[in-house]
Amino acid sequence: MKQYGAEFLGTFWLVLGGCGSAVLAAAFPGVGIGLHGVSLAFGLTVLTMAYAIGHISGCHLNPAVSIGLWAGGRFPANKLLPYIVAQVLGGIVAGGVLYLIASGKAGFDVSGGFASNGFAEHSPGGYSMVAALVTEVVMTMMFLVIILGATDSRAPQGFAPIAIGLGLTLIHLISIPVTNTSVNPARTTGVAIYVGGWALQQLWLFWVAPIVGAVLGAVSYKAIAGEAK
Repeated sequence: MKQYGAEFLGTFWLVLGGCGSAVLAAAFPGVGIGLHGVSLAFGLTVLTMAYAIGHISGCHLNPAVSIGLWAGGRFPANKLLPYIVAQVLGGIVAGGVLYLIASGKAGFDVSGGFASNGFAEHSPGGYSMVAALVTEVVMTMMFLVIILGATDSRAPQGFAPIAIGLGLTLIHLISIPVTNTSVNPARTTGVAIYVGGWALQQLWLFWVAPIVGAVLGAVSYKAIAGEAK
């Protein structure tokens, strides 16, 4: 239960910190942090939680990561479902806290997006469903390669959180214009549930693509590095 609690708390922080930066700070008049700041915020949530709870649960914070680690031989199948449930619940609770904060400002309206992920008319840059699908698959694949490589016993020890956090930052710098960047079904679900409508209708892509990408990442890492250590 300590592991599941850690995953809940860690995913809560990821969604509150990452999506919160997008909703509250990205366009703040005069000092908005923009795309670069939001990208860094997501990376920092993972980096800080990796040091805080990595020794408790492994700090997955992401159903796709848990599945990818299982596919890579690093995680037992019997813990997959509890980890995923804890992660999704953490994301939903964080979305609720963010909603309470954001709605304290006059004129707030979730129809503005609420940091939701989307494609076509709901893509920040107007990218198609195919473009979104390819982006999410490839970005998640590379994220798993980074995670598996950085946490391999043959890699330099103690630096994995930095590599993983910076990897997620880079992923956001690339893909925010396309999908607002998911690579994490719990992150997407955590805010989509409050937006409803189109965000829930398009949610399927942000479950399917990251999971496919995670499995491909695990397969790719095993192909270049041999059995994970």
